[in-house]
Amino acid sequence: MRYLILLGSIWCSLLSAADRLPNIVILLADDLGYGELGCQGNQQIPTPHIDSIAKNGVRFTQGYVTAAFCSASRAGLLTGRYQTRFGYEFNPTGRHNEDPRAGLPLGEKTLADVLVDAGYITGLFGKWHLGGTANFNPIRRGFDEFYGFLHEGHYFVPPPYKGVTTWLRRKTLPGGGSGRLISPDGKLIYSTHMGNTEPDYDADNPILRAGQPVEEHTYLTDAITRESLSFIDRNANAPFFLYVPYNAVHSPLQGADAYMKKFGHIKDIQRRIFAAMLSNMDDSVGAILKKLRAKNLEENTLIFFLSDNGGPTRELTSSNAPLREGKGTVYEGGVRVPFLMQWKGTVPKGQTYDKPVISLDLFATSTALAKAEVKRPLDGVNIIPYLTGQKKGIPHQTLYWRLGNRTAIRHGDWKLLRNPKRGKKSAWELYNLTEDVSEEKDLATIRTDKVDELLAQWEKLNAKMIDPIWQPNRK
Repeated sequence: MRYLILLGSIWCSLLSAADRLPNIVILLADDLGYGELGCQGNQQIPTPHIDSIAKNGVRFTQGYVTAAFCSASRAGLLTGRYQTRFGYEFNPTGRHNEDPRAGLPLGEKTLADVLVDAGYITGLFGKWHLGGTANFNPIRRGFDEFYGFLHEGHYFVPPPYKGVTTWLRRKTLPGGGSGRLISPDGKLIYSTHMGNTEPDYDADNPILRAGQPVEEHTYLTDAITRESLSFIDRNANAPFFLYVPYNAVHSPLQGADAYMKKFGHIKDIQRRIFAAMLSNMDDSVGAILKKLRAKNLEENTLIFFLSDNGGPTRELTSSNAPLREGKGTVYEGGVRVPFLMQWKGTVPKGQTYDKPVISLDLFATSTALAKAEVKRPLDGVNIIPYLTGQKKGIPHQTLYWRLGNRTAIRHGDWKLLRNPKRGKKSAWELYNLTEDVSEEKDLATIRTDKVDELLAQWEKLNAKMIDPIWQPNRK
């Protein structure tokens, strides 16, 4: 009995010391455009819970990610390093997820790897998309718990799509023709507007708990939230890292009945489904915030909310207004995203921060607060001192992007980019983002001095990167 009492005393002592470390929560939306939150100007779809993170913390008006599509962006976020430093540049989709070369290189430490060694419990609930084979499973990449899927997308409810309205892309409508085909009950819509057929998201892509397939009947956004709430309940007495990469609002477009009813006033059915999905995710974020409050963890929890890249507007209606273009491009609409942070009692609330930050900063900030050992140089910085006034100046004077032949650099107010259309070459374009956030006026032929200056900087940075270790067309 004395032995048990002594063990309990030691455990309580350990928890007391660990309690001084802040919990870290990253809430990641998928394909959510810059203009789609209430706090970002969207008056059509209320997002009060996500907006509350900005109200109680900071909204970054110039928050960036390292890539304009899912997988490479997540690689930068979870390592704190430009993914081109370790050759992870492209986006495995479909069967390419099962290529044993396609995944976050095993030599790279994830944020979960580092935080586990610093004394954290770690959990991932949602979309992984950093390798679909056994070596890359999140359980082998620092996460104590994993519930979700490994590929780029997943149906929220599988066929026969009960309890949802489903919008699916088709190259040709069933029975022939183009346009939209709506089922008699209005619950299934086929559309040829994109000119392609919905990917086979669920092929060889089960919902997993750790490494074991499970059968899930709950709408997937709600299931991810359920698992996240359970994780908080079970680990409230120890420091934890909770990573919740929702697959909302990524396709396939599927809106749950209750939310479809809520947005019945939106006439365009595609937009109505999108609104239902976003509102559903907002309520899920609200449930996580409520759980943290109920456990008295708010003041000891650093919370981030951001999107993995810009919205694919034609595919989802996900708006990047007032930015140009969207997902897949290095224009602002592809790489500037909704980016919010809250740490009650430490970071002054209600801030709007207008200096550039990037998803790389989540790693640097989190590991600094955790007093974790980081053995490699990081490309991100700890942004907390900039928000509390301890540091002046700009967290990043220069930011860099390379996505194959789509490349860009931002230095101060200036941005140089090259964004060729498929199969075509493109000249460099130059924009002053302070004067032209929508990138409408190309100044490359007028300010050739700036083109030369930024191109030299891009080439210097690019020389430090390596060639891709994997790409879809490489055998």
